[in-house]
This record gives sequence, C-alpha cells and structure tokens, in this order.
Amino acid sequence: MGSLNKGYLVLEDGHIFEGILVEGSKSSQGEVVFNTSAFGYEQILSDPSYAGQMVVLTYPLIGNYGLSYRLLEADQPWVQGLIVRELTLGEHYEKDEELKEFLQKYAMSCLTGVDTRALTRLIRKKGSMGGVISPNLDNPEALIREARAIAPPPQGLVRQVSHKEVRLWGAGDKRIVLIDYGTKKSIISSMVARGCQVITVPADSPAQTIMQYQPHGLVLSNGPGDPSECDYAIKTVKELIGKIPMLGICLGHQILALALGASTRKMVFGHRGSNHPVKDMRNGRVYITAQNHGYVVDEASLAGLGVDILFKNLNDGSLEGIIHRELPLMSVQFHPEASPGPTDTEYIIDDFLKLVKGNKNCA
Repeated sequence: MGSLNKGYLVLEDGHIFEGILVEGSKSSQGEVVFNTSAFGYEQILSDPSYAGQMVVLTYPLIGNYGLSYRLLEADQPWVQGLIVRELTLGEHYEKDEELKEFLQKYAMSCLTGVDTRALTRLIRKKGSMGGVISPNLDNPEALIREARAIAPPPQGLVRQVSHKEVRLWGAGDKRIVLIDYGTKKSIISSMVARGCQVITVPADSPAQTIMQYQPHGLVLSNGPGDPSECDYAIKTVKELIGKIPMLGICLGHQILALALGASTRKMVFGHRGSNHPVKDMRNGRVYITAQNHGYVVDEASLAGLGVDILFKNLNDGSLEGIIHRELPLMSVQFHPEASPGPTDTEYIIDDFLKLVKGNKNCA
C-alpha cells in the first residue's frame, strides 16, 4: 500500500522507529499517543480531541474496510499523523474510498510498517511524548529538539478546533445549547435523534450569550488539550452552574469539575480506545466505554463540593463521572454516544434529558 520511501518517527527521549511513508505524506509533529480500538479509524482521524496529536493504532491491520464519509466526526481530519503496522485495502459495501486515498487528499502524514507493539509499550512505560515524523535522519539531534519543543498553538487547541459561528441542528421541542470545545458530530446527532433542537456555540461564548437562547439544557462537549488552560470556558460554566441543567462529556466533564472547584492532572499515557471498562458506583454494573483523554479529574479534590462519584475506571481506578447531589449537573469522562465503540452507556443522554424535562423553563 505505501511507497518505498523510508520514514522515521523520532521521539523526544531519543527513540527512533523506522517505517515506510505513504505517498504524499509530509513531515509532521505532535504528542504521540496510542489508541487500542480494533475499528473506527474514520472517527479517530476526524475527532477534534486529537488535535495536536499523532496517533499510534495498536490494531495491526488498518484500512481493511475502507473509508466512509458518513462516519467522520468533523468536516476535516484533526490527527497530526497516523502510525500503523500495516495499511491495507478495504472491502465494505459502504466504502467511499480507500483510507490511503483519504490520507493523501488531506496530505496527512502516515508512517506504516512500524513495530507498533514496541512503540506502545514504550509509551505505556514512559508516557505520552512529543514526536516528529520525518522522511530523513540527516540530523537526528535537531529532530529530537523539535520533538521536545512541541507546544499548543498560541490561541490554544480548543479555540483552534471550535467552530467560530453558531450552528442550528434539528427542530425538536427541547432546546439544548452545546458549547463546542471540539465536539464530535455524533454527540449532536444523538441529541437530535432524541427530539432536541441543538444550538452549537463557540468555545469562548460568554454565559450571557448562551442564556439569550433560553436553553432548556447545556452540553459541554469533548475537546483537545489541557482543561486547566481553558480559563474562559471555566469562567462561563461557573457562571451558569445552578441556572440550567448540564451534561459534561470528556473535556466538558473536566471543565465542569474545574468550575465546581476541583482540580485536574495529566495522566501518564491516558485512555484512548473503545474497550475501557467503567463501574457504575450506584449499582455495581460494569460498562465497556469509548474514551479519548489524557487528563483526569483528581478525585480527592472533589471533597466538599457536593458531588457523588458516578463511575470509576476498572483498569486504574480513575474517576469517570460525577453527579451533583442538589443541582441538575452530571458529567462523564467517556463518550456515552460511543462512535466508535459500544453503545452501552447511551442511557446517560436519556438521564440528562430527564434533568432537562425537570427544568422549570422546559415546556
């Protein structure tokens, strides 16, 4: 599938992985992370939460069902680079084109033939780190310095991926404002399918602007990067707490927790995949979830904030969801709409809409 041009992934700690660059690939840089999903590469490539990152897919055969534009989560791919063991031809009745053609159309950097198992083990041991994909190793020390110097854009990753204009979706009787920190289309479609009119607003929209839409509920979307850097978003949510039912998803969960007074921290290598088990602390049930995050809410920092723990991760015990004891607020670290992944936790969206129905402003 790929050309015979050699390519190299150079990591900030000095490790170098050799592979083959797909024709049309350009040099790229970003935080190198891994995803354990066995499917769903269309959604992964187009999820704005991956802005600024290069993704290692641990499943060895990628591209085996082609690419369907229907499954894309945004209007463009956001992954900085793709690193795989083998890029293969696809066979599926919904295939619009080969994955390779899609990568070339957007001049995305893709390195194939990489020992992704060794690379993943290294990331698990040392943590996510900066990396550069380059067609040559003429100056490896310069590439290592470049990998170490990777930083978010001046405006921040969230402002980079958030739409700059207000958008309207659906025509239901429940009016939901969704703050777009880098939302996936599937979050919007899951709300529309449940009879909601969804108004998406830019990430830096002030509280006053949001309330002018007279929403029945507020959704804080997923998105990329460090939540503590989104001071504008934390300020807005803090002003809206208690005024309107809220559901936070992924980054939105972290921003809600920060607005309540909790703290967050960076994980060693994060959770990225469609096979993460979480336990519902209310009834002991275990669900398999889709996740994509490198930061987590510090559970100890929730003390005295009036919230209960909804979910915990069974792999590492980290916090996966909260619900307020008095106010109509809830949030989850995983993606209840899945895409890709199991749909076990879609009921969380229904639970949120019950809070919305209880809102005195909702007819």
